[in-house]
Amino acid sequence: MEVTSLAARYCGVVEQAADYSKREFIIELLVILPRIYLDFSDPELELGENDEYFSTYVDEDYYESIRRHVEMLMGEHDVFLETFEEDMKYSDTPVAASISESVADIFQALYNFISIVKETDGDSLEGAYMECRENFAAYWSQTLCNVMRALNHLRYNVDLAEED
Repeated sequence: MEVTSLAARYCGVVEQAADYSKREFIIELLVILPRIYLDFSDPELELGENDEYFSTYVDEDYYESIRRHVEMLMGEHDVFLETFEEDMKYSDTPVAASISESVADIFQALYNFISIVKETDGDSLEGAYMECRENFAAYWSQTLCNVMRALNHLRYNVDLAEED
């Protein structure tokens, strides 16, 4: 399944965020994220129900470490306005979100997915994929779309060359 290599690539890029310039990191994510979206939303893939329970592999410390590294890389560009936040309907002020938290949320889902596949030598690929796909539909698909919008804005509307 191509999705496992794509998930591993995303996780590798995010884990190595400190090795990228801000511009390189943004471009790399903008190449990977649309493909991840397509792979987890493909209506052609009709798989069975997932009745397996899987452990989580990203603990709070690891999540926070990932988030902090991305936050440091993004600097002043980490925060963006969130237009699809449920609280936005009832707020007179804009609701802010962060690229680093969004990237870490997606990382957590994909890292758990590839860790399950790796730990079971691929035997639980379908179940792990279904669990990840269910979580994608429930919450992180919107996160992925929102962070792509923010990254796209930075790539095409902000001069990042001066910062690298």
